[in-house]
Amino acid sequence: MKDNTSTTINAGKEPSTGHPKGLYSLFFTEMWERFSYYGMRALLTLFLTAQLVTGGFGLDRAESLKVYGIFTALVYLTPILGGWFSDKILGQRKSILIGGITMAIGQFMLAASSTDALIAGLDERKYFFYLGLGVLILGNGFFKPNISTIVGDLYDNDDPRKDGGFTIFYMGINIGAFLSPFIAGTLGEKVGWPWGFIAAGVGMLIGVLWFHFKRNTLEGLGLPPRAAKTGQTDLIAKDWMDILLYTAGNVAIVFGIMAFWSATSDLIHTIVIWVFAISGALFLGLSIFKGTSGSTEWSRVFVILILAFFNIVFWAGFEQAGGTFNLFAEENTDRMLGGFLIPTTWFQNVNPIAIVTLAPLFSLLWIKLASKKLNPRTPIKFALAMFIGALAFYIMTLAANNAAGGNLVSPMWLVVVYVLLTIGELMLSPIGLSMVTKLAPHKIVSIMMGVWMASFALGNYLAATLEQILVKYDWELYPFITMLMIASGVGLLVLSPFLNKAMKGIH
Repeated sequence: MKDNTSTTINAGKEPSTGHPKGLYSLFFTEMWERFSYYGMRALLTLFLTAQLVTGGFGLDRAESLKVYGIFTALVYLTPILGGWFSDKILGQRKSILIGGITMAIGQFMLAASSTDALIAGLDERKYFFYLGLGVLILGNGFFKPNISTIVGDLYDNDDPRKDGGFTIFYMGINIGAFLSPFIAGTLGEKVGWPWGFIAAGVGMLIGVLWFHFKRNTLEGLGLPPRAAKTGQTDLIAKDWMDILLYTAGNVAIVFGIMAFWSATSDLIHTIVIWVFAISGALFLGLSIFKGTSGSTEWSRVFVILILAFFNIVFWAGFEQAGGTFNLFAEENTDRMLGGFLIPTTWFQNVNPIAIVTLAPLFSLLWIKLASKKLNPRTPIKFALAMFIGALAFYIMTLAANNAAGGNLVSPMWLVVVYVLLTIGELMLSPIGLSMVTKLAPHKIVSIMMGVWMASFALGNYLAATLEQILVKYDWELYPFITMLMIASGVGLLVLSPFLNKAMKGIH
């Protein structure tokens, strides 16, 4: 149940056929943040594996994928903490500004560490590069769950525009993802690694400024928790001081963690990881327990947790895009077009192009099906995403077989795989974001969004480590993911009647 403030804001202010103005403000904010993130992601494994003479770090495939996996996992894990700070202390607006400024600092740290003109010595450059990744991870934790939460608060739970609104919001994500490989990726590959990371940092700053100057369109949403009692309608001087202090604190925390990590043994590292993992699980459990009451709320929370498990499976496959697919494009794909060598990072554009093309159609499709009472329930949409993903990885298996022995294959193999995975993504990801805001108890909606992001974290980590795990059992990566997605789709079909009932009237 929504609180009175949100209900009042939503009630009667927008026509039933349109979307709130705040949606488009958040659309462009998220677009620039994703430009920043995906620009950096497109370069990450390529930069790490690039030879020292070209300015890279010269890591091998396994080590670079491990770094990629840890980073992409943690950027989805820290939103749990950021969601808690937002719910209890900061509110969504301050959290978004803290996260955005922190991430811009992280991108500029990556730029500084990717050239020996500013930092001499390979070890020193690596150390500062990992510091930059850590700053990005913390900043993302404050940004990621909270902007999606405000999107959800623009609509009532039974508003048929809500799924369509999240699909439009998802287009913003993918326009940013589309632009970044062309700009940041090309600058990094063709001009110099630092310029790619600088472009990503500038994009993040643009997103922060856009969010600030378009804040009036949010009509009071996302303010600090005290705002409802004090009548506050905008951020005040104390809030801006908090933003500065939290941003500086994020950078200082990463420096402290890196110093501690460098000064301690592997045994201490293992103990610390387990302590944090157990503490995090207890923190989540306690937060959910305190913020959930009544059988209806508990039933809905249970649905979120079940679907989060299947979300892990899908993203363990989908996120091969920035890891093994990226390396496949560089090593096994014929990238010559006439006399032009297509940059590897440009293959990352297939997904956002497909999203921007198909997302409006899916947004209209859900509304059209809903008007005819034919809109599939969320578990069925998830099952369809799994089956489409399985088809994509079956095709990727054929591509890998054709590339065996050093053959270069047509780029169309990757294009088809990316498009199919995009269709699966549209059946699952924006629907999942919308589902969390519908089902989560309002007191812990940001926490539950953080839990949802944690499922992305596990999926991303598995995406990067699965290849090395399967080598031990002599299993091939792409056939394994194909079968895993088929099994998950069948499991969702079997569970769907029970999950639909447990959603307690939410579609």
